Amino acid sequence: MSLITFEDIKNNKEFKTYIEAGDKHLGIKGFTKHDFGHVTKVAETAGDILKNLGYSKREIELAKIASYIHDIGNMVSRQEHAQTGACISFNILSRLGVEPEEIAIIVSSIGNHDEEEGCPVNPVSAALILGDKTDVRRSRVRNTDFATFDIHDRVNYAVEEGTVKIDGGNRDIDLVLTIDTSICPLIDYFEIFLSRMLLCRKAADFLNSKFNLIINGTKML
Repeated sequence: MSLITFEDIKNNKEFKTYIEAGDKHLGIKGFTKHDFGHVTKVAETAGDILKNLGYSKREIELAKIASYIHDIGNMVSRQEHAQTGACISFNILSRLGVEPEEIAIIVSSIGNHDEEEGCPVNPVSAALILGDKTDVRRSRVRNTDFATFDIHDRVNYAVEEGTVKIDGGNRDIDLVLTIDTSICPLIDYFEIFLSRMLLCRKAADFLNSKFNLIINGTKML
């Protein structure tokens, strides 16, 4: 058994292939990007959250690993992709000789990251949830025809700037968004993202922290 690293995962051919395949399938269905840019950003945010909150280097590494591969289930189907991705990851990580205790942390985090059925079950999963659900940005929109935007396209495209700010001392995790309300009224944002923001609140609570949503300078949650 060996301690696998984030770089090992990033360089693994199977994981690379499955991330690409999942993103391709979602693109055909009209979803926003779930590409290497997305999973890298999620991994960076998850790692930063645990680092600023004082978690161990190994927990930070596991959060980055779980975050990077959290969406590979999309290559099978969007439905229940979290659970599918957890099962696929279990098989690959087992073959790579990862310690069973660490496999358990990684796959449970992947399997619990979706807002429909998921919940934070350990610090790694909480960080993954926060990293994933706060990745709202214009560059994730694939559609170039504004006239045919659906609500998900409009909401993401309307975000001019999005930043996750972590105050380790006060244990605050802030998602700060600048939204062009001429493109997307705030009610549209909450229509599709409220459940995700509430899951972020649960994840922050699990980390003994507080999640705050700030849009155009106003605290919403």
